[in-house]
This record gives sequence, structure tokens and C-alpha cells, in this order.
Amino acid sequence: MPQSPDRTDHAPSLLSRIVWRILRGLYRLKGFRILGSPPPLNKFILLGAPHTTNWDFVYFAGAVREMGVAPSFIGKHTLFKWPMTRFMKDMGGMPIDRSRKGGYVQAVAAEFARRDRLALVIAPEGSRSSDGRWRSGFWHIAKAAGVPFVPVWFDYEKRYGAIGEPIMPGESFEDDLAKIAAFYRANLPDFDRFKLLEAQARGEVEGPGRQRG
Repeated sequence: MPQSPDRTDHAPSLLSRIVWRILRGLYRLKGFRILGSPPPLNKFILLGAPHTTNWDFVYFAGAVREMGVAPSFIGKHTLFKWPMTRFMKDMGGMPIDRSRKGGYVQAVAAEFARRDRLALVIAPEGSRSSDGRWRSGFWHIAKAAGVPFVPVWFDYEKRYGAIGEPIMPGESFEDDLAKIAAFYRANLPDFDRFKLLEAQARGEVEGPGRQRG
């Protein structure tokens, strides 16, 4: 059984065990194949892309769990109220209050510092409607926490994907984004979203939520 990303004094709830079995079962039923392996590290960020369907999290979570990693995800703190508290945490949920002093990035970085193991899953495109540009939140979290990020891609039609090498954040988001874009373009060269991601890394287009002056 995958090791929990956060040590607790109780066994996982029955409901969470059932849900994880369902997720792994769906992954196996669809016949997905994943090339590569998660890094032999205690703490890292998994970058899942492209984010195109509501099933992304289901298959991605099942794949990661199948490889022996207990993935965590960021959730709004209000989702962790009773009676869902234990279930959400057993599923890997990490409650973050974005209104607290220090902000979202520092709150997540503090969780990395507090835990012995943490494999945090982030979809940097933000939503299924993304045109391919990435938000920089994952990079700022990795930078603040001092952990690497690991790009992962899935081709849901062909039912296979691959895990890239871990990348430690450098001094420039754009430089690191170029490395990430190169990985995705090498594996999915005809996917338009990653062409735009490459253009974003070169500074030819602004990131989401930003406009040129």
C-alpha cells in the first residue's frame, strides 16, 4: 500500500479505501500505460497536463497511486469541515486558507516543511478551458519550498503517458517553463496547447490573467 504523504494516528477510513480502489480499478480497466517512474524523493510536485476532461483527476490519481505514490491535492479549507474532514484528508486533501497572512504560496510551502513526505499534484493550466498557457503558482511553490517539480503527460485517446525528470526551480520562471515545454513538445509535438506553452516560455505571449501594457 502506498505510504501516506502525511503521518496520522489512524488508519485510512473505509470510504477512502473504497474510493482509491475504484480509482485504481478504473485506471487498470482503461488499460493505461505510463512510461517512467516517480522520482525516488520524499517531496516533489507532480505537474499534470494536458487538462482536457473531467476524468483527468480520476485517471491521473489512479495512475500515480498504481505507481506507489500517495498523491496530495490542494483544497479550499472550507471543504474540510465535518463530516468530510477525515475523508478529505485520507484522500490526500490538503486544506489551504488563502485568506491567511502570508498567502497561498507560503501556506503550501509550510505544508512541505511540516511533512516528511509530500507528492503534490497540480494542474498548472488551471482549467479544462485553458488555451495552453500555464499559471506560475506551481513554480513559486516549488521555489519557496525548495522542492522539484516533475512534468507528467497523458494521451487519453491512446491511453498512455510518461513521467519526466524532476526539475529544481531556477532563477527564472520562463527558463524553467522552456524546459517543461520542451518535454511536452517532444512527446506531443502536434498538441496545440504545448505550442502555445512554448511561445509563453519565449515571452511571445503573456501568462493567463496578464495583459501586455
